[in-house]
Amino acid sequence: MITNALQGITENDIAEYLINTPGFFERHAEMLAGIQITSPHGQRAVSLQERQMEMLRERIKGLEKKIVEMIRNGQDNAAIAERLHRWTRALMITANAAELPEVLVRELKQQFLIPQAGLRVWGVAEPFKALPFAQGASDDARSLAASLSIPYCGANTGFEAARWLDDAASVASMAMVPLRAAGADAAFGLLIVGSPDPTRYSAEMGTDFLQRIGEIASVGLARLLPAA
Repeated sequence: MITNALQGITENDIAEYLINTPGFFERHAEMLAGIQITSPHGQRAVSLQERQMEMLRERIKGLEKKIVEMIRNGQDNAAIAERLHRWTRALMITANAAELPEVLVRELKQQFLIPQAGLRVWGVAEPFKALPFAQGASDDARSLAASLSIPYCGANTGFEAARWLDDAASVASMAMVPLRAAGADAAFGLLIVGSPDPTRYSAEMGTDFLQRIGEIASVGLARLLPAA
């Protein structure tokens, strides 16, 4: 009779009973010391207490790993913030507006270790129209810039903008960042960064940081536009 009754009890029934009966092991403390389970580190049997300690050590290791990752991410973010600060400062202290494009590109490459970078600006004021950065952007390139609501990141499929870089033939992936005056829909320029690494700029990467770069660059380069 007892055997037949036990046959109907499942592991879930036992687990539910123990969960709902917290005083069971207090009344049967000797059972805890006698329970033997298999260790995950080999096939040896260990006590329940030892297994619990192993689980705690594994959990602590996991938490330590997450903390290390958080610290590393924090350090990386702080380094990026410092580089962005230095780049922005370089733009702000450039008194001669005609020098801004060169300073922007040079500091961008230096601060963020970018292999190649370049830009073109159009619709500039008369004193700047003959300068190199105001040359060579076709109507197609301007239309492309106007169509970008967010930066483009991906393979270089023969974009005209890639030819604005020093070594266009080596550019396997690139990012194109539209430049817009505050509140304007139309773009007045295009900032390009390129890399020989085909995976450096991809469609899956986030564009938030590039958008911030574009916003700062747009504010600075707006000094080249005709006065409203």
